[in-house]
Amino acid sequence: MFKNYFKIAWRNLLKNKGYSIINIGGLALGMAVTLIIGLWMQDELTHNDNFKNKDRFAQIFQSQTFNNRTGTGPAIPLPLEPALRDGYGDSFKYLVMSSWTNDSYIKYGEINLSRPGNYMQRKAPQLLGLNVLKGDEDGLREMNSIMLSKSTADAFFGNVDPIGKTVRISNEHDMMVTAVYEDLPYNSSFSETDFIMPWDHYYNTQEWMQNSKDNWQNNSFQMFVEIAENTSMESITNAIIDVKKNADEDVVQYNPRIFLFPMEDWYLRSNFENGVQTGGRIKYVWLFGIIGAFVLLLACINFMNLSTARSEKRAKEVGIRKSIGSQKGQLIYQFLSESFLVVLFAYLMALIIVLLCLNGFNELARKEIEFPWGSGGFWLISVGFILFTALLAGSYPALYLSSFRPVDVLKGTFKTGKYAGLPRKILVVLQFTVSVAFIIGTVIVMQQINHAKNRPIGYDREGLIQIPTFSQDFTGKSDLMREQFIKSGAVVEMATSSSPTTRIWSNRSGFTWEGKPEGFQEDLAWTEVSSEYAKTIGLKIVQGRDFSRDMATDSLGVLINQTAVKYFGFENPIGMLLKDSDVEDPNPPLKIIGVVEDMIAQSPYEPVKQGMYVYDRHNNFSYYNLRLNPNQSVNQNLAIIERVFKENFPAIPFEYDFVDEEYAAKFAAEQRIGTLSGIFTALAILISCLGLFGLTSFVAEQRTKEIGVRKVLGASVFNVWNMLSKDFLKLVVISCFIAVPIAYYVMNGWLQEYPYRVILKWWIFALAMLGAMGVTVLTVSFQAIRAAKQNPVKSLRTE
Repeated sequence: MFKNYFKIAWRNLLKNKGYSIINIGGLALGMAVTLIIGLWMQDELTHNDNFKNKDRFAQIFQSQTFNNRTGTGPAIPLPLEPALRDGYGDSFKYLVMSSWTNDSYIKYGEINLSRPGNYMQRKAPQLLGLNVLKGDEDGLREMNSIMLSKSTADAFFGNVDPIGKTVRISNEHDMMVTAVYEDLPYNSSFSETDFIMPWDHYYNTQEWMQNSKDNWQNNSFQMFVEIAENTSMESITNAIIDVKKNADEDVVQYNPRIFLFPMEDWYLRSNFENGVQTGGRIKYVWLFGIIGAFVLLLACINFMNLSTARSEKRAKEVGIRKSIGSQKGQLIYQFLSESFLVVLFAYLMALIIVLLCLNGFNELARKEIEFPWGSGGFWLISVGFILFTALLAGSYPALYLSSFRPVDVLKGTFKTGKYAGLPRKILVVLQFTVSVAFIIGTVIVMQQINHAKNRPIGYDREGLIQIPTFSQDFTGKSDLMREQFIKSGAVVEMATSSSPTTRIWSNRSGFTWEGKPEGFQEDLAWTEVSSEYAKTIGLKIVQGRDFSRDMATDSLGVLINQTAVKYFGFENPIGMLLKDSDVEDPNPPLKIIGVVEDMIAQSPYEPVKQGMYVYDRHNNFSYYNLRLNPNQSVNQNLAIIERVFKENFPAIPFEYDFVDEEYAAKFAAEQRIGTLSGIFTALAILISCLGLFGLTSFVAEQRTKEIGVRKVLGASVFNVWNMLSKDFLKLVVISCFIAVPIAYYVMNGWLQEYPYRVILKWWIFALAMLGAMGVTVLTVSFQAIRAAKQNPVKSLRTE
């Protein structure tokens, strides 16, 4: 019986090739989009799934309140470790202190490369569940040991066994390779950990860390934990929440709260607003999930519309089948078989589309998704997906067609009824409502990105590069390097800074000044710079003056930004003295000598943070900032800079970043979302137009004789085009008026997440409506004009 169903279904597909191509092609596109989005969602939702202890893995987070505004993050003070280890040790299986992931120069023989890694405590390999391929699993036991990822070990040693070999770190310390571990997957929070070195080595070689041993206010560290099996995240958080407040009275004013932030939330729910967890990338997972569902629905609507539109052609078939004894259930199975066959072909075509597009999608989405050929779960889901889509697309046509009365059909009195086309019209309206909403959403996303991109950033990023200086080799040589770089002709100015131009690495508090309001809790971005910093990066002085090498007193000078002036409430900031409790005896105050224009160093979607630029008296710089000579090519400048660099630092690899590229990277996530949304929107419109094309073709075919009569009576091509087009255009106009308020509500809510955001304007919605109507006219016009130009003699000739 089922064989017969499929045989008839196959014949119907071949008999109506045009409609079959539209059905299968539209469904294939919809299913391909859904498959790609499904693979992307799986990759997002399985981030960090390589950790077997994921449900018990957490990072210690801290919330602090400044002037009724709570900030939350992973930065913690050093004395928190013994406080947790000694007071709550039974609650943790592992407790591991860690540095931030930073690049270090690693040298072996003639090979000298920069790689990211961490200093971590001894139990880190066990906590991270590292798969040690060679060497000792307890590889951080010795103070001068280093564990390397396989890719890093291969880069230095090739096929030679690296265990026991000595590498030099930042041209300062010799470390012995004790283990090689398998690279952590790209969708892991520790994917960039190419090496791990002992925490004790870090502590013993850094004086500032030793000075922070009992300092509860220096939040410069991070800590990862695995909780014990007989405890819960919530119970431990409740126990440790006030540990910092109870240990140090000086921090009580900031209301510090210590809590466990579970690994399962690190990637998808990492946003905090005023101390409250507010989500994160999970919103994009939901967004694309909804897009995938709607695109598939659009493709299914095409199938429903074309199947029901052709009901009169199938009516006699249904009548004959019923008259010779076919039951309604058998007819439903017949039509569902046709639906299943169409969906099966569409799915096979969708697989081909996905395979062809997957590499390009990975490049666009910055993923490494592989097609899960060997996953039984995937193929099981695929079968369910095919069955679900076949039921979704075929259930309404099957129920509709099987309901015809055989007497009416065979007597020739069968009429589809006045409202028979209403469901098709509703489905067309739904299709274009979704499409128009997608258009509006995509335009607003791209507008928001461009709005932030075009925001004044406060400095000139063009022709500006930064060179990392993560080695003691750079200490005391900044003036010499500035002189040589400028003398080379490749650089017009150079300055040092303690953080990159596009980021804020340090925040400070604990300042007092004349007239400071009682209870005022300051929180300031802190950057230590050399005299020429403002000149080098193009930072504009709006009040006072810049640093000067000729004025010795400028060593205690400070520049503040415009936001800081408002933050402090200063009417005339020049000459104001700021007493810094962190400056050592004799505790000289810092003097404000100038005000600079606000510059964007954090997210371009957020307000500029109040900040200060302090003269670097202690060589605390981490970057050389170089302004390239605009009169020479960039390549020529870089070649000269590299030569000068190598002459002075032969043991350090020459690395640099273009500041404009670093700034552009801040838009990467939103840019990818916007681009992907645009692609999916285009496909949604294409699928909708395919359905519209098929419906127009059918209507034109159904009204062939009517068109012939009209032409004989003098109707023009325009008259015929107008007759066939206006009904569809009305449906699209209705769709627009439904889509606009929905899109406005959704996108306005999305924009509220950005403090610096675009204002929604009427022309965005008008443009989307005009675009949808224009596409509709073009789609319908092809078939309408084609029908209008046919010879009426042929259409009126009797069969």
